Amino acid sequence: MSDGAGGMDEAKDTGKERREADTAPLPFRAAVDALRTARLRPQIEIEPTPPPKRLAPYSYALEAAVVDGDQDLADGRLVLLHDPAGHDAWRGTFRLVTLVRAELEPEMAADPLLPEVCWSWLTGALQARGLTYGEPSGTVTRASSHYFGGLSARPAASQIEIRASWTPREGLGAVPDTAAHLASWCDLLAQVAGLPPAGPGDASVVTLPQRRGPQSR
Repeated sequence: MSDGAGGMDEAKDTGKERREADTAPLPFRAAVDALRTARLRPQIEIEPTPPPKRLAPYSYALEAAVVDGDQDLADGRLVLLHDPAGHDAWRGTFRLVTLVRAELEPEMAADPLLPEVCWSWLTGALQARGLTYGEPSGTVTRASSHYFGGLSARPAASQIEIRASWTPREGLGAVPDTAAHLASWCDLLAQVAGLPPAGPGDASVVTLPQRRGPQSR
């Protein structure tokens, strides 16, 4: 009996999500559709993930990992927010919010300029694709773990975490070029993971699985 009730609840939730996707504003739907046209490096695995629902009336989220064989070199999350009425802090109707994480080599973790360098990787990735954006903000956090007792055999580990947000400037039809912003974010992921710059043949068209539609609050 409980399994049947759970199945009914899940079906109701799925139906609600589809109705919300169908009623989302056209600019938001166009921005989400554009994310699926981004050309990304084959080392980056990406898929939709449930977005936060309280940051904006409409939201959509992706998670990605930079994979080398069976090893994840870096991972992150990118969230697209939309408020048709605009937002004073954003100075626009769209906002991109990101989290990027990666393990660091000890010598790199010890660099006192590392936070500034990581932030420059983010802004540089956007500028390299000719993107205009506003109101950037964020943090770069460096953390180290040292193991003791039963875990003392493990080597010390360091991790970098970049949390950031920015307003993509809106283009034709009040829709930002989200495909290009996603590609620049993946450039950041690849750089944090330590991959060499992508060559002309290193990109492939990625079709995102349709696990859920755009979310409204």
